[in-house]
Amino acid sequence: MKLISARFEHEQIEEFQDGDCIFEEGDTGRDLYIVQSGIVSVIKKTPTDSIHIAEFTKGDFFGDMALLQSLPRYASAYAKGTTRLLVLKPAGFLLKIRRDPTFAFEMLQQMSFRIKVSNDRLIELVQKSQLPKDQVQEILTSVNGKL
Repeated sequence: MKLISARFEHEQIEEFQDGDCIFEEGDTGRDLYIVQSGIVSVIKKTPTDSIHIAEFTKGDFFGDMALLQSLPRYASAYAKGTTRLLVLKPAGFLLKIRRDPTFAFEMLQQMSFRIKVSNDRLIELVQKSQLPKDQVQEILTSVNGKL
C-alpha cells in the first residue's frame, strides 16, 4: 500500500498493487473504501475453503459493514491489478454525508440492491436444490438481524 495523498484530515487516497491485502477478515479497522480505479476482490473464509463474495470496480464502495456496525471485518479484500482507493475514516464518512447528502442516499440504494441480489441468489439456489421452504423462509426473515 502506498499513500498517494491526504485530501482532508479524515480522507486519503491509497494505491495498492496486484494481490495486496487491503484488509483481512477479522481486522478491527472501520474505514470505508471507494474504488477510484482498479478492482477489489472480497473473499470470505469458510471452515474448509474460501468463497469469492464480490468484486468492486470504479465508483463502488466497500467496508461499510465494519464502519456501520463497529464489528470486525466480515471478509478480506484484495487488490486486482493496480488499484486506487479513497479511504474515509469514520469521522470523514460523517463529514462527507453532511457535505453531500446524495452520497448517503446513493449508498443506501446500493446496499438495498446488494440485499436484493443476495435474496435472489438464495431463492435461485433453493429452487435448484429443492431445499425445504420453511428453512428458506427462516433464512429470509432473519435478515432483520434477529435470529
